[in-house]
Amino acid sequence: MKKSLFTIILITNCFTAVFSQELKSIHEPVFKAGEQLSYRLKYGIFTGAEANLRIEDGEKINGHPTFHIIADGKTAGTFDVFYKVRNRYETWVDHKTLLPYLYQENRREGSWKHTDKVSFDHENGKITAGKGGFQFKGRVFDFVSAYYFARNIDISKIKVGDKFDLPYFLDDGIYTLNITYIGKEAVSCSLGKFNCLKFNPTIIPGRIFKQNSKLYLWITDDNNRIPIKANVGLIVGSVTMDLTNAKGLKYPLNPINK
Repeated sequence: MKKSLFTIILITNCFTAVFSQELKSIHEPVFKAGEQLSYRLKYGIFTGAEANLRIEDGEKINGHPTFHIIADGKTAGTFDVFYKVRNRYETWVDHKTLLPYLYQENRREGSWKHTDKVSFDHENGKITAGKGGFQFKGRVFDFVSAYYFARNIDISKIKVGDKFDLPYFLDDGIYTLNITYIGKEAVSCSLGKFNCLKFNPTIIPGRIFKQNSKLYLWITDDNNRIPIKANVGLIVGSVTMDLTNAKGLKYPLNPINK
């Protein structure tokens, strides 16, 4: 499985809202068709990449209405000259259960290219992808649908130190992201200062991350539950993700310094 730093940050962004070990969701989605979120990834003072997520009404699948969710990412500025990234991830999720029916991606990172189309058969616990079939038990997501499902999870009983796992399919298998809830904190982004929930997802040291690297993510502590900021240390320097635009939200986004 090939992952660039950009893909790792985007994947982690999509998993930052995993709140409950029981995965008990609320009755009505906290988002709606028309929502759009934009992010900037900065390496030091330099903008390295941009990401945009949007929700549209999708076509019916097996007679069920769906949300069509699209996540686009690309490098920017000088980074785009030396290592061009153009990634698109799409998922179609059920209006009620928010489970994915179909996922597809088109990734171009430098000279490397990858496409995939994945179907989820939740009734029979089977995933069909370009590299074959995979069996699963319980709920399994692609990483985009996982984020939107997780935004709807009941967080009323979350406690500092709680650890959570969420299985997702990507490239060639089913993986699990481990996340620890750190607590509440007021954090600033390009849109203002917000009361947030803070998380620490586990990362694996290697060519990108140093041995003691920590990844922290902040989610709005409101009905929208959207990531506004992330920060991770690298072998050299660090990368920060910042929310730069949010529109079409189901609920008002109210900064505390308004």
